[in-house]
Amino acid sequence: MRDILPFLKSMLSAPGLSGFEGPIREIIQKEWEPLADEISVSRLGSLHALKRGHAPEPRPKLLLSAHMDAVGLMVTGIQDGLLRITKIGGIDARILPGQLVTVHGLTDLPGVIVQPPVFLLPPDVGDGPVAMQYLLVDVGLRPKDVGENVRIGDPVSFAQVPLELSGDTLAGHTLDNRASVTAVTICLEMLQRRLHDWDVWAVASTQEEETLGGALTSPFEIQPDLAIVIDVCFAKGTGGSDWRVLTLGEGIGLGWGPNIHPALYRAMEEKAIDLEIPYSRDLMPRMSGTDATAVQIVREGIPTAVLGIPLRYMHTPVEMVSIKDIKRVGRLMAEFISDLKPDFIESIKWED
Repeated sequence: MRDILPFLKSMLSAPGLSGFEGPIREIIQKEWEPLADEISVSRLGSLHALKRGHAPEPRPKLLLSAHMDAVGLMVTGIQDGLLRITKIGGIDARILPGQLVTVHGLTDLPGVIVQPPVFLLPPDVGDGPVAMQYLLVDVGLRPKDVGENVRIGDPVSFAQVPLELSGDTLAGHTLDNRASVTAVTICLEMLQRRLHDWDVWAVASTQEEETLGGALTSPFEIQPDLAIVIDVCFAKGTGGSDWRVLTLGEGIGLGWGPNIHPALYRAMEEKAIDLEIPYSRDLMPRMSGTDATAVQIVREGIPTAVLGIPLRYMHTPVEMVSIKDIKRVGRLMAEFISDLKPDFIESIKWED
């Protein structure tokens, strides 16, 4: 397997907020084109890559869904050359002051998120964390020049460069969910050297962080028989050590809950055990918080599994993952697909 880090780092250095995925889609499409038999873009901007199987037609279809959009910010106002902002996706305002960003106006402008001194804030704000409504982006231009380059509604993305850390870990923004796109890419690469019966549809979906638009529309168009959703899940870290988190670098998460088809879960679990891939049951007692929330209920319903890559510091510019876990997810999918028989769908039923 080739070194996957350059591709992952290129994605972490690109914008692509929910609803504004064009730049990241171009990077993924360039990587997927040599690995697919067909490639296309959906009406909502999701990227579809088809790797044909070898069983007689009509072949069953498997969907691999990993969203490519990211959380970020949007310009809501311009005041004295400084930009007011709101969030796209779930962001805790406490992590924003001092962050490096890029404002995607008529030209891309580097900027920093700043906050007024305490004496300029309303008295009831106090000296604690400052709400987003009081935060500002400074791009360093004179007010007149800001108005000529920035418009209300322009997206603002995090701009920190990815950082390799000790222990085979990587930190950066948008690892949610470019880590999973990387795992799908590893799977597609492995399938180049293997025969598989099923057609495989890899989808880099749009708008997961806000509307689940790609997760609703791409399965409707593709009509898969089975689906595997790949996303990040919470890893143990500061303040996180209960049943909702998994250990970073010590294996992948197998989603378990209402969004997950029990028979597909068992099949993925058996394959992980067979391959000696460490895993943990990732409990999802409600909606999974992933594309599976939508994929599962498209048309008459699609049996769905969720694979998770443990990640620390979700929705911050310093999200952290283990490269080993990314590779494990990619390998598990490729091995599962290689052994998937044409009549598998006929052998499963819902059993809780």
